[in-house]
Amino acid sequence: MITLITDFGLRGPYVGEMKVAMLKVNPDAKIVDVTHSVTRHSIIEGSFVMEQVVKYSPEGTVHVGVIDPGVGTERRAIVVEGEQYLVVPDNGLATLPLKHIKPKKAYEIIPQEIKKFTGWRISSTFHGRDLFGPAAALIDKGVSPEEFGREIPLDSLVKLNLESRKVNDVWILKVIYVDDFGNVILNLEGYERPKFVELLDFNLKLPYLDTYGLVGEGEMLALPGSHDYLEIAVNRGSAAERLGVKVGDELRVRLL
Repeated sequence: MITLITDFGLRGPYVGEMKVAMLKVNPDAKIVDVTHSVTRHSIIEGSFVMEQVVKYSPEGTVHVGVIDPGVGTERRAIVVEGEQYLVVPDNGLATLPLKHIKPKKAYEIIPQEIKKFTGWRISSTFHGRDLFGPAAALIDKGVSPEEFGREIPLDSLVKLNLESRKVNDVWILKVIYVDDFGNVILNLEGYERPKFVELLDFNLKLPYLDTYGLVGEGEMLALPGSHDYLEIAVNRGSAAERLGVKVGDELRVRLL
């Protein structure tokens, strides 16, 4: 199985081109479209989305992520091999999913080696179709990444700074995802359950509850969310709009 996450949108030929290119390399591939609506160029958001899919995928799944503002530059195209595979640009997109695949090896994809399998010209601006897609299709077909890539050190991979920080009793957290409901997901997991969550930048003290409907319509709360990260929400409203925050913003938070 191959999963596909991009910021291409659905207008234009890009998603279709990528998928038919993959099927040309591997006609038996089963491709799951996770989303093509990652916010354009948002590597943090793409990393979060890929992490959630990796958590529930079977061993051997090949995950392709193309959120690639550096396409055609010196950034590497890579494969990370573990219990599952990540086929991504080396720009930090692998940061969160790496926690779940028990990585063993990493490879830089060599364009001329991929071309030996595909036979078509490799564009400098569409590596999803010409590098990442074919590489994933080959892996799914049973071809080792060694046949089209060179091994690179795992510790050389680009990582995003998505670690939560604590200064005294205050957490310095980052918004890593905002869903279509406006729920704000922060990069804090594995914390002791609080009774309240204080958003210091907004002078707000929120109840910490299990689900949205435990407060009145339009009221704000904090909750564990379905992804085990700290989440800020408004029942039948948008916390992101209420707070005016977006992916990448930092918030000062105290758990009470």
